[in-house]
Amino acid sequence: MINPKDWTDAELERITRRFTLELCQKNFIGPGVDVPAPDVGTGPREMGWIADTYRNFYPQDVNGAACVTGKALSLGGVRGRTEATGLGVYYGIREFLGYPEVQKQMKHHGKIQDTTVIVQGFGNVGYWASKFFESNGAKIIGIVEHDVAAYNPDGLNVEQLSLWRKEHGTFRGFPDAQIIDEPMTVLEAECDVLIPAALERQIGLRNAHRIRAKLIGEAANGPVTPGADEVLRTNGKVIIPDLLLNAGGVCVSYFEWAKNLSHLRFGRMNKRWDERSKEQLLALVEGNAGRELSEVERRQLIHGAEEHELVYSGLEDTMIVACNETRQTALEKNIDYRTAAMANSINKIAASLAGSGSIFTHA
Repeated sequence: MINPKDWTDAELERITRRFTLELCQKNFIGPGVDVPAPDVGTGPREMGWIADTYRNFYPQDVNGAACVTGKALSLGGVRGRTEATGLGVYYGIREFLGYPEVQKQMKHHGKIQDTTVIVQGFGNVGYWASKFFESNGAKIIGIVEHDVAAYNPDGLNVEQLSLWRKEHGTFRGFPDAQIIDEPMTVLEAECDVLIPAALERQIGLRNAHRIRAKLIGEAANGPVTPGADEVLRTNGKVIIPDLLLNAGGVCVSYFEWAKNLSHLRFGRMNKRWDERSKEQLLALVEGNAGRELSEVERRQLIHGAEEHELVYSGLEDTMIVACNETRQTALEKNIDYRTAAMANSINKIAASLAGSGSIFTHA
């Protein structure tokens, strides 16, 4: 592992392309082999380098764009991939807040409106999760970074804070928040929802007993240690596990992969047909009602889905189904959500293996 801040852009490109070349030579990458995606320290630029290297190594592969996801739109990416993980975090927590047993355990009204949220990490996942919660009425009262934290009990303006950090490189000096020099104290502050969206092992035995959030949504990979998980659950906290909650990025990566294999943008084949069908239906309604709609009303009603709207819809449905499956298993077996999510995953693999059998084994 390397720190991209220690290398120039040219060096990073050489490293990425050489790594991809090694994967190609060993047949460790490909649309039907293994499909990488961005993570900490990488993004569309690096994914573009990977895709270009693969295409040069396999120029005959007509599906070469599907060798990697998280690409820029111009290289075959899909609209909605950038914000997908943060959006999935929002959908997942929203669903759990709607469950009566979770509301009872949290002593919470179950609505996003006025729910207090603290986010650790202000990278891609933390930023977008904060944006979606804020835009739906939640109060982002704290954002924790590695050096300092920004705190405002009345709610932070996420976009203004983001612009300030881009300009100054830090939260320090931001006028509409209290800047805390000991960021971990904000992680332990009172709130309805805590979203660790940084690195692993941020909540351990050293601080689990000080966590005052009612619900912890694991947006990062492994932010809660096994020991801390037990302490938190003993203290009555609701924990939504990482393998469920942060799956939005992988889910939309699958959509991008499917788009690359089909060689068609989502919505391309049906958008105009849907709009014309709605226009005909609207004409009938207007005729019966004796009133014509305004142009703005008409456009809103006949609007056909764009690619990002279809991606959002597919991600929302996926998260709703997965959260409900996890909930049902937890209720039926009287187990925690992490164990339930893992059990569901194992059962799906087992069912697939049992259904397909094995060419190398005999009864």
